[in-house]
Amino acid sequence: MKEITITLAAICQVAYQVQHVSRTGHITDDDFSILLQSIIETSPVNTLAVYGGQLDNIKKGLEVLVNHLGGEEVNTSGNSKDNKDPELTRYIMSLINLERRLTKQPQLLDALGERINATKRQLEHYSLTSDTLTASFASIYSDIISPLGHKIQVTGEPTILKQSINQYKIRALLLAGIRSAVLWRQVGGKRRQILFNRKKIVETAKALLNTVQ
Repeated sequence: MKEITITLAAICQVAYQVQHVSRTGHITDDDFSILLQSIIETSPVNTLAVYGGQLDNIKKGLEVLVNHLGGEEVNTSGNSKDNKDPELTRYIMSLINLERRLTKQPQLLDALGERINATKRQLEHYSLTSDTLTASFASIYSDIISPLGHKIQVTGEPTILKQSINQYKIRALLLAGIRSAVLWRQVGGKRRQILFNRKKIVETAKALLNTVQ
């Protein structure tokens, strides 16, 4: 349950950052790096290692998870309020549904692995959050994930969404979301758990949050 909760929280964190970029055009290098690193961390020693080995790296995702499954918003002040966001929920479920389509096509999974390895080699010349690497991750999403259908319609500020770099950031983030959705399934995650085991997931998320607050 802990690993299922960690990976589902990571998907939630991606959804949050996609929404944030689409509305503001901004994401910190640290926040972006954590999620991009998860894409290229293909041989982790454990689940948390995909996200830098620290729960604090997915704190926002855990908060979003508690909000959406537990029906209350948790923040650093210790207050809570009911504040579900249907847009975030749509992003989360769309990523999970897209991953399910991906796993039914082994040849695409192989192509995805090859493209990710090719992008990793670019790290010899560019930083992880550079425009070059961001564009590479974005092209992987466009070439392999988008053709699966059920495209994720990202809404936000039109002037921000028209800028190429923001489009690349959003697609790179969505690729990180697919990575976490793959991992979620690998550790035992199933869509029906979100409906039937939500109490356990929320309790686990709250317990994990208590260790980083």
